[in-house]
Amino acid sequence: MLYPFKFDPIYKEILWGGRRIGEYFDREIQGENIAESWELSCRDDGMSVISNGEHRGTELSKLICQYKEQILGTKIYEKYGLYFPLLVKIIDANDKLSVQVHPDDEYAKLIGENNGKNEMWYILDAKDGAKLIYGLKQNISRKDFVNAIKNGTVSDTLNEVHVKAGDCLYIPSGTVHAILEDILIAEIQQNSNTTFRIFDWDRTDKHGNKRELHIEKALDIINFDTNELEKNVKFKENCNLTDNIKLDDNVTSKEEIKLIESEYFSVDEININDKYVSTVSKDAFMIIMNIYGFGKIHWENGSEIINKGDTLLLPACLGKFEIEGSLKLLSVYAI
Repeated sequence: MLYPFKFDPIYKEILWGGRRIGEYFDREIQGENIAESWELSCRDDGMSVISNGEHRGTELSKLICQYKEQILGTKIYEKYGLYFPLLVKIIDANDKLSVQVHPDDEYAKLIGENNGKNEMWYILDAKDGAKLIYGLKQNISRKDFVNAIKNGTVSDTLNEVHVKAGDCLYIPSGTVHAILEDILIAEIQQNSNTTFRIFDWDRTDKHGNKRELHIEKALDIINFDTNELEKNVKFKENCNLTDNIKLDDNVTSKEEIKLIESEYFSVDEININDKYVSTVSKDAFMIIMNIYGFGKIHWENGSEIINKGDTLLLPACLGKFEIEGSLKLLSVYAI
């Protein structure tokens, strides 16, 4: 019988990273510019390794090859084969990221990639007044944007959105975006690392070199129709991730909030203040990401502690499970 898998995080050092991932999740991490922690990844440039149970030390890709639809689920295996379709990260923007855009499936395949990159951001922590770049300002045409690139005025075309802990944004492919400084984010995305940089704030590395830009490819895929973006943002009335964990006495011991339902994945926020009982469908695996609190997951043949920051892959064959404790989870399904 398979069981809920935990993984060793894969840390990526990039010039805009910091130390907040270690501080926020109480992890000992070497390095000063830890920009990303790949919590669940099945990629050659970052392969997750199981850190618990019988399969400890086994690469995720090897386990999928062995158990196939038992892990992935019948529908996911039928759709993707042995390809794991999602990538889960934590991002620490100590400094602002480049202004960038991601391709859709069609364009990605034209350039030899498996798929495009649609993604979701859940704000874990942010300084007061923190902002993101989310799309372009209204009525910015392709011609306007090209001129802004030539004139060095790209920043004047960008739409800024104020965010706080608990906010959620869906970033469809073709959307110009950037995470700005002092924001900690949980990111769920298609399994892709394809990014076309448009503008990098004229930064240079320690050798004085600017990072490569991908203007022509970016212009091929940018969606200049910004009318649909607002519906992809969900703002919380408060900015405390502990809110809703201690629920009122007159409600049940759990609260589920639908955050995102796209053609690639769905994400719910689940607040637990006692017990949560559910079942993993045989159709698809489930991912749970504990963004606050502590608890334990029980299934037919065992149990496992869930610490703050743990990301677990629940195989499709797991069946019924129960989580007890006081936690705030993101639950993710591939579609």
